[in-house]
Amino acid sequence: MKIDNGSFTTDFFIIGFSDFPYLQGPLFAIFLLIYLITLGGNLLIVALICQDSHLHSPMYFFLANLSFIDVTFTTTIFPKMLVNFFGQNPRISMKECFIQLYFFMAMVCAEFLLLTVMAYDRYVAICNPLRYTVIMNKVVCSQLSTGALMFSFMEPIPHTVMISALSFCGSHRINHFFCDITALMKISCTSTRSIEMLIYAIGSVVGMFSLILILISYIYIILAILKIQSVEGRSKAFSTCASHLSVVILFYGSLIVMYLRPPSMYSLSQNKIFALLYCAVVPLFNPLIYSLKNKELRDTLLNARRKCAKQ
Repeated sequence: MKIDNGSFTTDFFIIGFSDFPYLQGPLFAIFLLIYLITLGGNLLIVALICQDSHLHSPMYFFLANLSFIDVTFTTTIFPKMLVNFFGQNPRISMKECFIQLYFFMAMVCAEFLLLTVMAYDRYVAICNPLRYTVIMNKVVCSQLSTGALMFSFMEPIPHTVMISALSFCGSHRINHFFCDITALMKISCTSTRSIEMLIYAIGSVVGMFSLILILISYIYIILAILKIQSVEGRSKAFSTCASHLSVVILFYGSLIVMYLRPPSMYSLSQNKIFALLYCAVVPLFNPLIYSLKNKELRDTLLNARRKCAKQ
């Protein structure tokens, strides 16, 4: 990796939130709290689903997978970001940076695909309830989950290889709080047009195709719900989708604004704010949304608390 004066370096410098030195302490405390709550909330959901046999259904199986992805997602970014709050010149090696970029993109892709699979699960449950257990059996659920993860770990390879082949200029200062692909392209000395085209192409195929499948699923779900005669039945059917729909809107909304804008509209300061939405807010809110809106999960949590109180 060559810089413009002919010397070589293997480090990047993460600017993070150093533009606000007087906020370093409060920001560290806030992000540490967010990270700990995210880890605790998502791991608690995984533990509850594994422990309670009543939750051994496809919907909760995919929810446990989503929580695992959120834990991996935040752990890819937050520990290094928190350490950097205490560094005068926060560094990240070239190898660490590209590994972080790879796992970040893999987890984003995994969340895209898993949210699509969860939409299909809700479609089958509401539109074809009599055959739900046959269609969404354990083998199919495992295949869908494994296939989504396998594709997600393959999808970032071309991005990572192309980024690692770029030359970077000057001080190697990344104006972000992690090794984001747009921030890395900003400090490249060479043309990034091919990478931008790849982002739009794969983003359209994976992100937009997934979104279209989710929208189609929900069109059929809404039509099926409208055919239900009782208000209570309609309310119960929609409640099973409300948590998933809330997560989809939050996750897709922040990513579309972040990455599917023309390069001329990129603002690194704005990018940090949008990045916080899907790096911090979405993984933090996922367990909260599902816990608050899902009665079975809420009841399991209350039962677990009662058991702990009796011991």
